[in-house]
Amino acid sequence: MFSKRLALLLGVFFVHLAGIYLFTGGFLLTRLSLSESSYCSTQPCTLPPTHKRAVFLIIDALRFDFVTPNPPNPPSQFHHNVLKLPRELTAAHPKNSFLYNAYADPPTTTLQRIKGLTTGSLPTFVDIGNNFGASSIAEDSILKQLGIAGKRAAFMGDDTWMSVFPDSFEANMTFPYDSFNVEDLHTVDEGVITHLFPLLEDKTKPFEFLIGHFLGVDHVGHRVGPDHPSMKAKLEQMNDVLTRVVDLLDDDTLLVVLGDHGMDRTGDHGGDGVLETSSALWIYSKGPALTQTSIPAPSGLLNYKTFPGTAVPHRSIQQIDILPTLSLLLGLPIPYNNLGTVIPEIFWKDRHGKHLEQALELNAAQINRYLNTYRSSASGGELDDAWETLQNSWSASQSKMVSGESKLVLLSNYNRVALAACRQMWAQFNPVLMSFGLALLGMGVCAAWSAYSGFSQAKSAWDAWLGTQLNRCIRGAAGGAILGLLGYLGLQSYMPGIDALDCILFSAPLASCITLIISSPPQITLRTLKSTPVILVLHTLAFLSNSFTFWEDRIVPFLLVTSIIPHILTGLTAQTSRLRYRIFGFSVLFAVCVRLVSISTVCREEQQPYCHVTFYASSSLPSPPFIALILSLPLGIGLPWSIRRFLKISRSDAGLAKSFLPMILTPSLLGGAGYWIMEWADSASILGDEWSSILRVGRTWLARSSIGWVAIAGGTLWWLVPLCLDIEVKNEGEKRQVTVIGFANAFGSPYLLFWSIFFSVVYITTQLAGQVVLALTAIAAIAYLEVLDSVRDVKSMEAVFASATPSTILDPAASAGDSQPVQFTDVIPIALLGIHAFYGTGHQATISSIQWKSAFVLTATVTYPFAPLTVILNSFGPIFIMALAAPLLALWNRAPAAGTDPAIVVKGDSTLAALGIMTYYSTLLLGTAFSAAILRRHLMVWKVFAPRFMLGAIDVLVVDLAVLIGVGLGAERVATKVTAMFKGVTAAVNAP
Repeated sequence: MFSKRLALLLGVFFVHLAGIYLFTGGFLLTRLSLSESSYCSTQPCTLPPTHKRAVFLIIDALRFDFVTPNPPNPPSQFHHNVLKLPRELTAAHPKNSFLYNAYADPPTTTLQRIKGLTTGSLPTFVDIGNNFGASSIAEDSILKQLGIAGKRAAFMGDDTWMSVFPDSFEANMTFPYDSFNVEDLHTVDEGVITHLFPLLEDKTKPFEFLIGHFLGVDHVGHRVGPDHPSMKAKLEQMNDVLTRVVDLLDDDTLLVVLGDHGMDRTGDHGGDGVLETSSALWIYSKGPALTQTSIPAPSGLLNYKTFPGTAVPHRSIQQIDILPTLSLLLGLPIPYNNLGTVIPEIFWKDRHGKHLEQALELNAAQINRYLNTYRSSASGGELDDAWETLQNSWSASQSKMVSGESKLVLLSNYNRVALAACRQMWAQFNPVLMSFGLALLGMGVCAAWSAYSGFSQAKSAWDAWLGTQLNRCIRGAAGGAILGLLGYLGLQSYMPGIDALDCILFSAPLASCITLIISSPPQITLRTLKSTPVILVLHTLAFLSNSFTFWEDRIVPFLLVTSIIPHILTGLTAQTSRLRYRIFGFSVLFAVCVRLVSISTVCREEQQPYCHVTFYASSSLPSPPFIALILSLPLGIGLPWSIRRFLKISRSDAGLAKSFLPMILTPSLLGGAGYWIMEWADSASILGDEWSSILRVGRTWLARSSIGWVAIAGGTLWWLVPLCLDIEVKNEGEKRQVTVIGFANAFGSPYLLFWSIFFSVVYITTQLAGQVVLALTAIAAIAYLEVLDSVRDVKSMEAVFASATPSTILDPAASAGDSQPVQFTDVIPIALLGIHAFYGTGHQATISSIQWKSAFVLTATVTYPFAPLTVILNSFGPIFIMALAAPLLALWNRAPAAGTDPAIVVKGDSTLAALGIMTYYSTLLLGTAFSAAILRRHLMVWKVFAPRFMLGAIDVLVVDLAVLIGVGLGAERVATKVTAMFKGVTAAVNAP
């Protein structure tokens, strides 16, 4: 029976895993970042510089049509008269000024575009870098090459640059400004202006490279749209800035003005629409001409694009082409990972194109080195399909048989073939894989619900039902795998980017799910429709809104309190005052704990200015609030005492509980609190710097001993004697009276101790404010179990009174264990408590909320695997422990049934509870995946929807792991020991 139940849960887990794998394969773009850098050795790697310095100005979201001269039927009202200066100088000085439409590779968000502009690569949302967990750019870049050459860089504007290049700019020429506040249209721009012109006016020229990043155009687009009069005013301001900049330029300074991306009709960006990927680029030299001949560059090297709303094609390049061009103009090597191609016109110095040929040869050689290095890396297999074409193109470009224009075209063609190959690998969504993943996740939810319904309807015959269904599912999966392979062989030419494994991983679990649904369809009746989990539906639909998504931490507590209202209403109809008081009292305790947890917050930037940090002492001081310091040690004592008080209600504070709670749980919780108190004292230098090393060693060993004590000593003790029961045997003449103390909660109390072992480990890795939250969450969970137990008593009494034999209520032995199966609505509060605790312990669906301090709980330095393990426990531990608590819904206050195997009912019901919580989280995952898929071109996709999907995917895997441990280890061990215990009691009673 155990293997069949575990097989069912493992099957659901496999469906989740396959669905996540397929969807992420099509949605989360990945690539390997190489750490090599370009260096000049014996061979030439650059050209003589044409300029000593460069001014690099980014006008965020500046689109190509903003600089199109007098387009007919302009798409908006202001396009006739913006950025006049670039057009005027391009017309007046065609050899010194060039205007381009630059294609910005998606995702068209500022962070990714900064990476592309500085490295020449195709960054994606998920980059596999050398510095996991950090945001700085590890690969070669123009700023790194400037540093190697001893040149000075200045910066002012969008503070995103400081995240990716924290140490690349001169300290006295660095002026970052907050980039998030879209409501502010002017502060960043005015800050750039304030610091830009003094540097340009400085006669000593203290910089060789100056970056100015304006944000006003982008903020106007987000706030009021591109057609608002504010856009015209902002663009006119930028035009005035450029006029002043040009006036201050000297002949040795190159000016580059560009948009990092475009914007769509509504002013948004982030996706791959034409308007989003079209950005402006203007290159201007006041001194040396950028091109020396009046004969145009070969047409085979030039691309043109007709912009939407215009009739005349305009010169178009790739945005990353600016990197190799700018590098060679400044006499720097082209960064190692670059995939851009030098802009031909700017190196067209003579009618024979020798200078351009030198630039293209350096460019092609650099790209060839990069591809060969990538090919030899662990990810080199990604180039298999394109490698032959790349090699043929490279050989053609190196042929000695061609020269002149043909040579130039072959060199440029090799660069573009390389770019196309890499873009195919990294920078495109795969809709087919995304559809596979969505279909499988959706079908998995339906199959899990079907299994839940069939399992609950089977009741005591669930073992036979389960065996039949598993056999059918296995046959279905085998048939699906064969069909998937055949489908791949027949349709592979129509499914680029899909391999045989993808097809099998899709078809096998899909066929298994369909088989289960067909063989055990859930009953659709008026009663089942009325019991639709409305809270789950609303929670899932909320992910279609970016506002609801980043305010989820405020929505969850409302849903939590709402979820127990039906129980309160049931309590009003309870037959006894005791039940009414119990339901109402524990419901109030549950609601109070939920509300107190809500006080603990961290704020994601989208929530500003309507959110205030309370998890820390302040938004700028990552230390515990004073109240958390005060409560930390009392909680370590008070929580075990509270748990024992709950157990005492059913007299199940006997047996193991008498020693486990004070001797195992209390010391571990106190040790966890002590660790973080010492960490705070060390960080704040409370005892002085001379105590720092002592505190470091002391808290490390305190954490190690606390985790070791509860995991090893507590785990061993629980495994050997898990039951919280005492047996009293009295001989009264010829009769033997056996009293089992703790009988009413024989299954729930030992499982609660099992749960507390994992709870303690998570508690120790959680900061002080988070420990308060976890303690409140634990009390709320147990209070809810008491509410649920009382509600079941009310319903049982109603059923007995409505039956023909109401007197059976007087015979507890006859009705022991005869309670209703776990309802899906029973699972919802526990599932929501996990999410609530996640947010309450200082986390958000953002990478920036990861609490890296937890990496040093067990070691003073980053040590694998301990550092990542403690970070994972800190981040996802709240979800894990609440999912691990799901079997308690079936075990709590469940007495062994009379006359049958005491474990047969609870084994089935604990599996039912596990299925319920897996279904809840997988439905949320389906909602986040669906929203990320259909909103993949939305402005906030990479900031809101994609991170929430990734959190949802990890949550599902964490929940699946937790219930497998809970059902397969905890509930199974408890059931086995209870069964053995009562067989022994029966034997003792029957002994002469």
